[in-house]
Amino acid sequence: MAYQKKLWWLIGISMVVKIILSFFLELGNDEVYYYTYAVQPDWNHFDHPPMVGWMIRISTFNLHWLSALSMRWGSLVCAAIATIVIFESGTLLKNEKAGWIAALLYNLSIYTSIIAGLFVMPDSPQLLFFCLSIYMMLSWVMKPHIFSLIDWILLGLFVGLATMSKVHGLYLWAGFGLFILFNQIKTLKEKGFYISILITLICIIPIVYWNFKNDFITYTYHSKRVTHTGISLSSFIQQIGGEFFYQNPLVYIAIVVSLWRIKKVRFQAKNAKAINLLLWLSLPLLFIFWVISFFNSTLPHWTGPAFISLFLIAGVYWSSYSRKSIPVLIRFAIGFMGIAVLGFVGIVQLFPTQLGSEKLENLGEYNPINDVTGWSYFSEEYSKLVQKDEQEAKMSKNAPIVIHKWFPGGHLLFYTAPLLNAKVIAIGALEDVHKFAWLNKEQASLKIGEDAYCIVPSNLPANPSTLYGAYFTSIQAPDTIPIISKGVLLRNFYVYRLKGCKLLPPSILKVN
Repeated sequence: MAYQKKLWWLIGISMVVKIILSFFLELGNDEVYYYTYAVQPDWNHFDHPPMVGWMIRISTFNLHWLSALSMRWGSLVCAAIATIVIFESGTLLKNEKAGWIAALLYNLSIYTSIIAGLFVMPDSPQLLFFCLSIYMMLSWVMKPHIFSLIDWILLGLFVGLATMSKVHGLYLWAGFGLFILFNQIKTLKEKGFYISILITLICIIPIVYWNFKNDFITYTYHSKRVTHTGISLSSFIQQIGGEFFYQNPLVYIAIVVSLWRIKKVRFQAKNAKAINLLLWLSLPLLFIFWVISFFNSTLPHWTGPAFISLFLIAGVYWSSYSRKSIPVLIRFAIGFMGIAVLGFVGIVQLFPTQLGSEKLENLGEYNPINDVTGWSYFSEEYSKLVQKDEQEAKMSKNAPIVIHKWFPGGHLLFYTAPLLNAKVIAIGALEDVHKFAWLNKEQASLKIGEDAYCIVPSNLPANPSTLYGAYFTSIQAPDTIPIISKGVLLRNFYVYRLKGCKLLPPSILKVN
């Protein structure tokens, strides 16, 4: 079978699997949080630039079709297009077999295929534009004689759009710049190079403008996440271990082997300089976060974009090393991926287990099952409870839901509030509520005398009296809505009635 035909089968099978998964897995904490970016679009947000919100707006037809599948549809499409770009990049580097293997690795990495390729994340559009940017850079290195001004403009645009997805995108210029300085200095004579940079700068003007208006709060927040706290070997080990799992252990090994034999890879590729470019676009980014992880807690997916270039290097190596269209090691990677996906879905839907705390006060804490199940059922039961409260005059009509953190705020906004057309009002610190502080500005606030509900999942324990006692006359004992699956109690939802607002909470954002 021709490799292009294999590619379309890969994309088709991947899309079908992801669509099926969307029917079995509810939206997770991060996914429903980024829904707020679509509810209130802006040029930037507290945590990230706006691209993921725009993607959700498109995939849900401007929020008229809301479901787990519609929310994730943009991620699926981005991953499919990125797979094609990876294939074309590998073909440019060596041949179609190299492109095919690189595309396989992209779809076998848990990060690129599931975390960013299924779930709704800023990484979803970012990886697509990363792939497009890398393809354009490779085209310049390998075919500079046909690289036109339009190509330079496209490169600048793709890097700009990657940055509008996540600020990691700016590293593309850093990596390309290092390559130019050490391997292809003549590029600095190209006027298109500077036009390309200018296009990127134009793209990120909205991000800078928003931050200027909001005291550069995005960078203040992220800088606190990487503040020096002393050397921590455990944090470094967690980062490396997390990468090893996120990329699929067998994929990670395939990459390490190809890097170990990088001299052969340079010889196997059509242009050795192109391999140098890929190294500059990957290894420094990895090293930066590895160093940071020695001093601070980091997340494994922060280094994820660096692996795109490494997939291509591995594609070149394994296409020469193995005569098979799918090398044996990569076949094991397929097996691992299948077992991991089927195993997780099985635990969620068929054989639920209490993997977290079994203590009543924090039942289900750290159980990953609770991140992707239970919200639809709870929301229906909560709706019945509220309607009964209104009929019996226990609570004022249209009582809002108050939250103190973005999680479970996102789930409540997406799954629960729409059933009753209820408001979700944030009360707390900006560092805890994030985007909800801006959502507060778009809706009516609490009124004196108004009642409200507070919902506390047992896996996210909180004390409503401490959080809201100063603002309400009384807080009644909660009703409990248990989440039971196949006879296993996974967690409880505690629904508190906050009676009679007596003091209006202060505004979370500074009043200009």
